[in-house]
Amino acid sequence: MFISGLGTATPPHRYTQAQCWDALRAGRQFVRLDKTARTFLHRVLLGDNGIHTRHLALDSLDEVSDADPDTLHRRFARHAPELASRAATAALQQGGYRPQDIDAVIISTCTGYLCPGLTSYVAEELGLRPDVLALDLVGQGCGAALPNLQTAEALLGAKRCETILSVCVEVCSAAFYLDNDPGVLISACLFGDGAGAAVLSAAPNANTRRIEWQAASSLNNPAERDALRFEQRDGLLRNILTPRVPALAAKHAEIVLKTVLSSEGIQRGDIGTWVLHAGGRKVLAALRETLGLSIADVCWSSEVLSEFGNVSSPFVYFVLQAALRNNAPAGRWWMSSFGAGFSCHGAMLRVA
Repeated sequence: MFISGLGTATPPHRYTQAQCWDALRAGRQFVRLDKTARTFLHRVLLGDNGIHTRHLALDSLDEVSDADPDTLHRRFARHAPELASRAATAALQQGGYRPQDIDAVIISTCTGYLCPGLTSYVAEELGLRPDVLALDLVGQGCGAALPNLQTAEALLGAKRCETILSVCVEVCSAAFYLDNDPGVLISACLFGDGAGAAVLSAAPNANTRRIEWQAASSLNNPAERDALRFEQRDGLLRNILTPRVPALAAKHAEIVLKTVLSSEGIQRGDIGTWVLHAGGRKVLAALRETLGLSIADVCWSSEVLSEFGNVSSPFVYFVLQAALRNNAPAGRWWMSSFGAGFSCHGAMLRVA
């Protein structure tokens, strides 16, 4: 399988963390917070959390006070199809593909629910063929990009398709609200909105840099399911985000990496570029320590985190795009994501 086109999309409005603090402090929900929660919110937003700006699907930060279930659902229903379609269009254009060339479209999300799913809206917007195979994947959280790509690999390997459109889109602001729970508060401080898309093909594309998907592995650990998940409460998506996540992410990422290195007979030192889901500053630090990486090794992940925040499942598309844009050297690239489950995924890429 080859990654033959790549695109990303964000909402037009970009906000600094200081602007987010000012808006939250002035909002109606802030008065419900106790002193500890207010101090926590201030420390995370204005401290060194690795994030400087985020793109949010809000015409104004005044909208952060609108957190009833119907308003949040409308935010997802309005912005998720549009972001997914823009990212997909960019991937098609970058690879020189027409919508009619696509045999299957696979879309992952966890920040909202539509029926029919997002594939219906994206297929309509892009003008995909009526016989396109449309798969909507939900519930995999921040780690969803790699299972999405593995699904495409299986379809290509079975010769069911020749060209597949893979999309991850999250409107994290459709799950923003405030209460005294630290997990809810930190979610409002770290996550941003965006979409990433890739065109996957059975043969390399002469119009783009050669990116071959060579091997992949996943690790699912239901015993740690409650460390990172969404739950429904009072009609709202409530993000369960525990302090154990950085250590869990690093531990699982190392296991997945060692599995692929062993199966492919590759040494860790053979990897020249790291395309990692960051999650946050503490997560990235834990990954660096456990995997023995330098600051330079995680520079693309740090760059994306700083500019966009944690955009959840599309994050690795943004990192891959940054590495390509900055002409990271040819060779073996390692891509890895983690998320709800607790799950972790990794893939070895060969980039020419």
